[in-house]
Amino acid sequence: MPDKIEELLREPLVVINLGLKGFAASLEKQEVEVIQVDWIPPAGGDEEMIDLLDKLL
Repeated sequence: MPDKIEELLREPLVVINLGLKGFAASLEKQEVEVIQVDWIPPAGGDEEMIDLLDKLL
C-alpha cells in the first residue's frame, strides 16, 4: 500500500477549490492546477430558509 501512496504523491496536483478565490490564486502562483467552483451556501446560509427549501425538495 505505501507504494501506491508514494506513486500518487508523485502525480501532478490538481485542486478543486470551493469559494475562496484567494486560496486558488495562491495555489496558481505556485503553478498548481486549480479548478475554481463558485459556491455559496444555499439561501445565503439562512438556516430558516434552508429548512424551507429542504421541505420543498
